[in-house]
Amino acid sequence: MGVTTKTGSGAGKGFAIGVDYGTNSVRALVVDVSNGREIASSVFEFPSGEAGILLDKRDPNLARQHPKDYLDGFDASVRGAVKQAKKVRGFSVDRVVGIGIDATGSTPIPVDKNGTALAMLPGFKKDLAAHVWLWKDHTSHAEAAEITRKAAKVKDQYLDKCGGIYSSEWYWSKILHCKRTSPKVFKAAYGWVEQADFIPGYATGNMAPDTMVRGICAAGHKGLYHEKWGGLPSKRFLKSLDPDGGDGGGLVDLRDRYAMPARSSDQRAGGLCEAVAKKVGLPVGIPVAVGLIDAHAGAVGAGVKPGTLVKAMGTSTCDMMVEPMGSGLQDIPGLCGIVPGSILPGMFGLEAGQSAVGDIFNWFVGQLTPGQYGTGGEAHVALTKEAAKLKPGASGLVALDWNNGNRTVLVDPLLTGLIVGQTLHTSAAEVYRALVEATAFGALAIINRLEEYDVPVKQVINCGGIAEKNPMVMQIYADVCNRPMKISRSSQTCALGAAIFGAVVGGAYKTTEAAQKKMTGVKAKVYKPIRANVRVYAELFKVYMQLHDAFGDARKNAGEMSSIMKALIEIRNEARGGGS
Repeated sequence: MGVTTKTGSGAGKGFAIGVDYGTNSVRALVVDVSNGREIASSVFEFPSGEAGILLDKRDPNLARQHPKDYLDGFDASVRGAVKQAKKVRGFSVDRVVGIGIDATGSTPIPVDKNGTALAMLPGFKKDLAAHVWLWKDHTSHAEAAEITRKAAKVKDQYLDKCGGIYSSEWYWSKILHCKRTSPKVFKAAYGWVEQADFIPGYATGNMAPDTMVRGICAAGHKGLYHEKWGGLPSKRFLKSLDPDGGDGGGLVDLRDRYAMPARSSDQRAGGLCEAVAKKVGLPVGIPVAVGLIDAHAGAVGAGVKPGTLVKAMGTSTCDMMVEPMGSGLQDIPGLCGIVPGSILPGMFGLEAGQSAVGDIFNWFVGQLTPGQYGTGGEAHVALTKEAAKLKPGASGLVALDWNNGNRTVLVDPLLTGLIVGQTLHTSAAEVYRALVEATAFGALAIINRLEEYDVPVKQVINCGGIAEKNPMVMQIYADVCNRPMKISRSSQTCALGAAIFGAVVGGAYKTTEAAQKKMTGVKAKVYKPIRANVRVYAELFKVYMQLHDAFGDARKNAGEMSSIMKALIEIRNEARGGGS
């Protein structure tokens, strides 16, 4: 199985396919590698559960998916995009040079020795623990806290490269929680593979955990993988979490079944296998790139480079930067990872983000104003129209953007949302705007943390549906952050980033940076800060940070305020019968 990059013999010619797995759907995009022109695309909406997510009303922290949706989605989306591309002059399937794949993370899947997901086996079809553990599943918050405590005491300092705190969104905490709450599933799982590795494994016919190519992106940012300590955490450390290890049924054994070393996405996972090629209508053997996390692919598709912060804005946000190797980069508390080669090969990849952004807006529209402003997109349009008329500060409201916990810089899934300043005259539009402003304040907190540790943010490029569709949100972000907000030229930036890696492994370009120069760009429209608004938001940000530290940072405020949200969660869990 080859894992080396091609030499670029067909530089700048042909087409690449990017396959982008989001939270609710998968999109395949066909791209002209000479200029980044997107000639065809096809979307497959995940059919299982609610918008593709399997939920449990007893436990609001649980979020799972069905692995069959992923496989059916790859076949349907790629087949649909290829069919559409055939209508475009100059395209033919034998001119497809490579395929790149991105997916959500950390989204681990329990599989058997052959790589078959347990949820697809007869005995586990109805067991939610045997399904995919979606990135937004927070059931393992206790295990994450335990990993944080124990990792802080070992000499290898595993947490230094992921902000000092391990997250319930990540690989090891989810697996450990499964071991403790669903031992039958854990025992049946020969291995656990990330979604970003599972799909390239499917496409190349290499599904077995022992041999499946693992991407550095998910491994480094979510799995405590780093060359500094020789790959994954030591067996001794894993055994401190799970004493059963070593007898075939513990975390230690899973480590032995994890193919190493992890690879960057400019390398091949393999060639498109015959069975899948037949389903999607492509030639056998097309190079398939090593997978990466969706937002990281978005950073590549948006043109990330040193000094550029790329914000992938969707249900959540992921904030990404790169720094050259040898730059003297410090470890940064609260970041989701500093990983060599995870975004751009040869550079440190930095990830931060917010656990909910679009999800907060959708929650407000769907749960608190049902039908009042219409449904779905029309409700967002109507509320945005009203909210845009309001002046900054006029509502008297400030909110915290923690409705799904805090990813950066506090890294605490047990923090919750808060709105301060409501009166009997507060309108729905005022609350909607305050929620938008809260997410902008959270974004600024991340920028400030980066710059505090000497990572300058010289420009911000936004991508994703919110950046594309909502000028009010972008103007608020420009005003709050006091920086121009640029928008990626592509509306499918993650899929484009995946296609860029497809172009590189297919030999169209020698480097990812060379492909970016030809295939990426930004829109002409730039949202510039409005001076009067900047002044008001600077004052509101001070209030936001007071609330931020009081409710969220026990190290700065050891008083009663920092325990309020967790006390409410404990009361809620007891009332609901002991959910996580």
